[in-house]
Amino acid sequence: MNENLITFYRLSGTGDYSFDYHSHQEYEIYFFHSGSCRYLINNHIYDLKPGDILLMDGMTLHRPNVQPNYEYIRSVVHFSPLWIKGVLQEMGSMYLLDPFQNLQHCLIRTNENDKSKYLEDVCRRLSQLSNPTLNIEDNNIQVETERKVLLLQVLIIVNQLVKEARLEIPDKKEAKTEQAEKIASYIQLNYMKKLTLDFIAEELNVSKSYLSHVFKEITGFTVMEYLMKCRLTQVKYLLEMEPDKPLKDIAYECGFESVAHFSRYFREKVGVTAKEYRRLRLAME
Repeated sequence: MNENLITFYRLSGTGDYSFDYHSHQEYEIYFFHSGSCRYLINNHIYDLKPGDILLMDGMTLHRPNVQPNYEYIRSVVHFSPLWIKGVLQEMGSMYLLDPFQNLQHCLIRTNENDKSKYLEDVCRRLSQLSNPTLNIEDNNIQVETERKVLLLQVLIIVNQLVKEARLEIPDKKEAKTEQAEKIASYIQLNYMKKLTLDFIAEELNVSKSYLSHVFKEITGFTVMEYLMKCRLTQVKYLLEMEPDKPLKDIAYECGFESVAHFSRYFREKVGVTAKEYRRLRLAME
């Protein structure tokens, strides 16, 4: 499968889902078809409806929160902007990447209109060309051309939907969702400090039990799990962006109280040591 373009069409299933918070360098088009899903992007929480499309720059931390035993059907397109950049420049169409670059993430509520159905059909065709069971060689020029043409169609339709929707604010969110967003925002701004449930609850003027219950219900995370994931994300960023900074300095800057705890947590969650992670990431440049 070509890693510059990965497409999944109508992934489905029911049961217990466990999706981790993640980020990636590819741009993402997420198309929700049916079922139950509450999507978390940075400190924003979206209750999705059939036909909803999320555009993401990929680097912003995100994850779906899916209710157990509910249907969950979606299509996903991941693509490298560098892979399609040459074609866009030749056509004078770099504006097709504007929604990803300028907005970072946004929700388009299509209400399953005709244009969204056309987009779904193009995604289906694109997925067929990305199917590893077809044994298609990635260096096959004809297939590569077809992939780029179909991706261009996807981007054109998405841009049309963006203009038509004018990115209107969806229906007013529930009080619990707004409260969960406030908690997420507070943690993202203060993850480097010594935070406890009691302290966060006091700062946000809510009870500790309410804080814990609402955040878990809306996001699927406990407050402390989310805090640690924010710290880990920043650690990964600093390991790569500041290659000469000592690991202990990074650990303390990101809110870890000891180097030993930082080392254990990082290896447990990432699978390699922080030093090895830095080496591997820098070797990719």
